[in-house]
Amino acid sequence: MQRASRLKRELQMLSTEPPPGITCWQTEERIDDLRAQIVGGVGTPYEGGLFSLEVKIPERYPFEPPNIRFLTPIYHPNIDNSGRICHDALKLPPKGAWKPSLNISTVLTSIQLLMAEPNPDDPLMADISSEFKYNKYLFTEKAKKWTQEHAIQTNKRVVEDDKENAPDQKLSSRKRDALCSQQEAEEPLKRPCM
Repeated sequence: MQRASRLKRELQMLSTEPPPGITCWQTEERIDDLRAQIVGGVGTPYEGGLFSLEVKIPERYPFEPPNIRFLTPIYHPNIDNSGRICHDALKLPPKGAWKPSLNISTVLTSIQLLMAEPNPDDPLMADISSEFKYNKYLFTEKAKKWTQEHAIQTNKRVVEDDKENAPDQKLSSRKRDALCSQQEAEEPLKRPCM
């Protein structure tokens, strides 16, 4: 009961007063299965991109954080090829910083900030982190290329289609899976997010 009423309030706030560059909505009639979109920030390698995310709300929300992952492929040291995000706000203490006073809006805003300011000292993708630290130009060029290939195309498709058109989200997920399997042989070493 607490989860449903809180989610309704949060979704209402997200629809009436969304954070800049962020949208979030529920899929069909399921209040625990949300989709979000984050616009790539100006002056970042993600500029001009529209990144789709899946937001799953656990039964114990707000006492457990939402499970959020990118559906749009993104080249980032804190986001892996499956779209998983290494961010303190998505983990419970003692390793994480989630607390019930946080909400979906604040978490999406912090993910938007993470996109603009990666944390190479706590990477999910070790080689991308190393590239970010020691060859920022190459990192920026690769991130721009991925944005151009994946987020700009998605942007055009999403604008043309209705937000609630779930097959596009599945298509994006299948595209990510195909991309991941294609690049597995050449992809960087991963380390678990601690």
